[in-house]
Amino acid sequence: MNRTLVSGLGLTVLGVVGYLIGLSAPYPGRAFSITGIMVGITLAAIANAAEPEDVQ
Repeated sequence: MNRTLVSGLGLTVLGVVGYLIGLSAPYPGRAFSITGIMVGITLAAIANAAEPEDVQ
């Protein structure tokens, strides 16, 4: 499995968990969970993108 894809999925899952915990119990830095979700989705999208020479 691609390391970038695994990193993206991991960040997305951690971000969602952090967001859900932040809904019930506010904690300092909880806004970073949204950043983790955005970066995770971006990394997952980059990992699934085809290289320009692969597209025909």
